[in-house]
Amino acid sequence: MDYVDLVGLVDGSTWQPLSNKLVDLILTTKNDEKMPGTLARRILHFWQQDSLTSKLGLAVLLEAAVKLEPERTLSILSEFQLRDLESKIRDELSP
Repeated sequence: MDYVDLVGLVDGSTWQPLSNKLVDLILTTKNDEKMPGTLARRILHFWQQDSLTSKLGLAVLLEAAVKLEPERTLSILSEFQLRDLESKIRDELSP
């Protein structure tokens, strides 16, 4: 799944609040063992650069959120009324 392309479906004005919600999800998950080390390092890199709300930063957060908590992530996308993005991710998660 190309998360950078998926972030392109999100209006720029939504990036900051969506980023905040995804960070909260990532920090509160009990499924942290599902986080690949490389993905965690990429998140830290974007955090250090203060660019978690950039297109690439948001893509990394979205990827992590889907890996850690797919249903909670879909719920957040629904909350933000990001139906196209929610649908594409749901399709990818379906067997």
